[in-house]
Amino acid sequence: MSTSSPRVFAARLAGLPVFDPAGDQVGKIRDLVAVLRPGGLPPRVLGLVVEVLGRRSVFVPMTRVTHLDSGQVITTGVVNMRRFEQRPTETLVFGQMLDRQVTVRESGVTGTVYDVAMELTRTRDWVVNRVAIQERAKRFGRKGQTHVVEWRDVDGFTLPEETQGATHLLAALEEMRPADLAHVLHDLPAKRRGEIAAALDDERLADVLEELPEEDQVEILGVLDDERAADVLEEMSPDDAADLIAELPPETAEQLLRLMQPDEAEDVRRLMSYEERTAGGMMTIEPVILSPDATVADALAHVRNEELSPSLAALVYVVRPPLEPPTGRLLGVAHIQRLLREPPSTMVGHVLDTDVEPLRPTSSLEDCARHLATYNLVAAPVVDEDGRLVGAVTVDDLLDHLLPENWRDTPARADTTVSIGAARRGTGRG
Repeated sequence: MSTSSPRVFAARLAGLPVFDPAGDQVGKIRDLVAVLRPGGLPPRVLGLVVEVLGRRSVFVPMTRVTHLDSGQVITTGVVNMRRFEQRPTETLVFGQMLDRQVTVRESGVTGTVYDVAMELTRTRDWVVNRVAIQERAKRFGRKGQTHVVEWRDVDGFTLPEETQGATHLLAALEEMRPADLAHVLHDLPAKRRGEIAAALDDERLADVLEELPEEDQVEILGVLDDERAADVLEEMSPDDAADLIAELPPETAEQLLRLMQPDEAEDVRRLMSYEERTAGGMMTIEPVILSPDATVADALAHVRNEELSPSLAALVYVVRPPLEPPTGRLLGVAHIQRLLREPPSTMVGHVLDTDVEPLRPTSSLEDCARHLATYNLVAAPVVDEDGRLVGAVTVDDLLDHLLPENWRDTPARADTTVSIGAARRGTGRG
């Protein structure tokens, strides 16, 4: 084991790339696994929780880490790809140590843990032996004093997590994309998951919820008060909000719909009126919709929106007014590749593909899959009996419904390995 510094502060490792001996990146650090020890002994760090390809979190023992500092991590060998599952005796450094309310035994100073430092001992074990604490600010607008103290001098890590906040964990994870943060939340204990969710702003929480399994969505929504839950649902895309509300008890669902803005609630109710495994049940009602007199420049400006998924940005749907679903009659679609070849001043009505057959809201899941495959599409319009655009089905919507409900947690085959450690899942965690 080599390290450029005898002490490594854990929070600086969040999201750090993990490399194999050949220099290829194989994942990112999502947390550290430690075990608390009696008698004031510093916790021993057992290993890393590493997110590898496919957004799967696996355990990498510290015995397989050959280089560790705040710039990069290098490992060696092969580990089993079974999904990481925290054991009852284990503590997640980011998830359960940061934001703890602790007390320095000798001085009586009370503060919040914003980081911990670990060192390599003479026995080649990594241990957490320093705690970075921030006192509560005594004056408004100013940060409290900070202290770095020995682990053995701090009380509070073995108490129930009743006063644990989320500020410093979120600071460590703030650069994560919503899908990555959702993955971290999914692996946290339920209580800690609720604390983190409560600390996120409405828009960020909505983005994260859209990436979580339905059971996690329902659990997190349940820890919010009704008005906050309704605000978060308004920030979600209507199709995702409809899927989530459909999982709630009817009386809860109705209460949240009443608290939502009327136009937002109307969109969700309309989507909920369709059968689940149909085009109507999985479509989005927020594709790029333009009138025929819009220009190619207008269309390209719309599809540049970074919040659009690639499948939604692939097509522009051209309709008669009104432009909000259900729109006027669908005239055709404009493919992004065609738009890129046309002069910016050209009207999109002149570059339409009118041969794309639309889906109906009642089209089955199998019909939608067959349609996209037959015409090599990543998205397709959905129209009602009057030819009005009511939404669009994308290939990612389709995959979400075709894959098993628990696809995020389905373990890889037992023989699937990745080159980041030569130990089996349990090595170093005895």
